[in-house]
Formats: sequence, structure tokens, C-alpha cells
Amino acid sequence: MKALLLKQQQNQLTASIEEVETSHLPKGDVTVDIHWSTLNYKDALAITGKGKIIRQFPMIPGIDFSGIVHHTEDPRFHIGQHVLLTGWGVGENHWGGLAEQARVSGEWLTPLPIGLDSRQAMIIGTAGFTAMLCVIALEQGGVKPENGDVIVTGASGGVGSTAIALLSQLGYSVVAVSGRQENHEYLLSLGAKKVLPHHEFSQPPRPLEKQLWAGAIDTVGDNILATILAQTHYNGTVAACGLASNANLPTTVMPFILRNIRLQGVESVTVPSAKRPAVWQRLQELLPAAFYQQATTEITLDQAVEYANKLIANQVTGRTLVRVR
Repeated sequence: MKALLLKQQQNQLTASIEEVETSHLPKGDVTVDIHWSTLNYKDALAITGKGKIIRQFPMIPGIDFSGIVHHTEDPRFHIGQHVLLTGWGVGENHWGGLAEQARVSGEWLTPLPIGLDSRQAMIIGTAGFTAMLCVIALEQGGVKPENGDVIVTGASGGVGSTAIALLSQLGYSVVAVSGRQENHEYLLSLGAKKVLPHHEFSQPPRPLEKQLWAGAIDTVGDNILATILAQTHYNGTVAACGLASNANLPTTVMPFILRNIRLQGVESVTVPSAKRPAVWQRLQELLPAAFYQQATTEITLDQAVEYANKLIANQVTGRTLVRVR
């Protein structure tokens, strides 16, 4: 099978497309013929070596994929069934989706929802799945459309752009934050009512600022998240799922103890398999047909290394879809 293989020799990382014997696939009870995968920020960190994502080599990256069951020993699945996978450490500590086949635990697979095809599932991918979890976190925190604006940071990325589309479909008034002026029209087309520049949030905030946001979805961390916490309405909820800037959070307890706000962490890797189909069903129901045409860059497996470098350099908008076969 054809695969993107990461190797490390004498602390030097190499990433290349190679032919790999399927007999070398790791243990698992379901083998999947992969048709589509994606290139996420975490994949780009792994492929370029910019982040310590991979700790065992050789490794096939790719934290999600969709395809067709080739062989199964798990009675929940049958040969020829369309399935998808996101998370579970695949592409980090278990060979992942940037290959023509994967062998995984059936516990990690989700049947493809009715109404979605394999390509659409990967346009959504891990990023969209995470965005839906963030929206659910706001709903569970009591954030309603009538409460006021919801702000989304890192809006040009996969999580941010999908979150804007989902919130807009649910009737929320969405404000996007982006450092890329050239993407403003795109973000408005997704459903944002306005776009604010990244630099407005780049300085450390005061402990409390004017209350502006009913809720927020943050993918960035650092001063942006700290500023949003200081500006969130009484009883508001902020869902944090990323650290695109860095892992720092220079805040105080003031927004929490004086404004009763909630900072909800969102993690998508180990969401129990029983909960996943309902999340995917909501994605299928909420995302409009136009979403699948908006700012999706389709590449081949051979282009994955090139686009990983572009992603790290902030030169890619929206989602990067990988056609595997």
C-alpha cells in the first residue's frame, strides 16, 4: 500500500511517500480501505517535526480518515460498510489515515451517518467534529441565540470556520476573529456578521473589561483567550479547544468569581464511541450544502508534506482534504 511514512534517524525526521507491506499494519480487528483523509494542524506539526507529536517511529500520520471496511473481526461491522474515524491517538501512536489502508480497533470506528458521503465526512473531519462539540458545550452552558454575540477565534482554520457555519445555522449572531484580512469575505459568507482583526486581542487584558460576548469558541489560547474571558457576559460560557498561539493563559480569577462565567475545555480525541454517532448526525443535519464547497482545498497524498509546511506557515484557509485513492 502507498503511505506517508515518518522516520527518525539520529534525531533527524524524514517524511516520504513509500510502498509499505500491509502485513506491517498494527494490530486491530478491522481493516479499512481508506478513500479520504485530511490534513489537520496536529498532522502538520507531526509531519514537519515542529511539534513533539510522534514519539515512536516509523509512523503513518493522519488523525482521521473515511473509507470502506476491507476485513473485520468485529461483529458490529461488515465488509463493504462505509466508516469514518477521528481521534483515539491514530496518526500519533497508531498508524493513521495518510495511507491506502489502516487497521484499527472497531471501538474507534463510527458508521458513516445517513446523508453524508465519505468525502463530505472528511471535509468535516476532526476539525468539524471538534467544532460541533464546542457548540454543544455552549448549548449545555446555557448560551442561547437571544443572549448576544458569540465570538469565534482562529476563524480561518478548520475548527473556527466550521463553528461559524454551525452557529449561524442555529441562529446565533457570530463575530469572527482572524489575522488574515484576505479571508474576511469568506468568513462573512460562512455566516459571521463581522470580522475583527487578531491584533485587537494581542495585548494582555485587564482583569475585567466591558462585557461583549454571550459565549465564545477559542482555538488560539494566550492573550486572545484571556481577553475574551475578561469580556464575557455574566453567566457566559467559553469553550476552549486549541493552542494555535501557545499554551499560555495570562488571566485572573476575576471573570469566574465576579461574573460567574464558565471556561469549558473541549477534547475530541477520546469521546466515547457511543456518543459519537449523535454528534455526527447533528453535523449532517446542520451544515448546509454550500459548506462543502466553501474553502476546501483538495490535495493528493503526494502533496501532503508540501501542504503540511503551508499549514504551519498559515497559508491555508479552511479545511485540507486528502484524496487517498
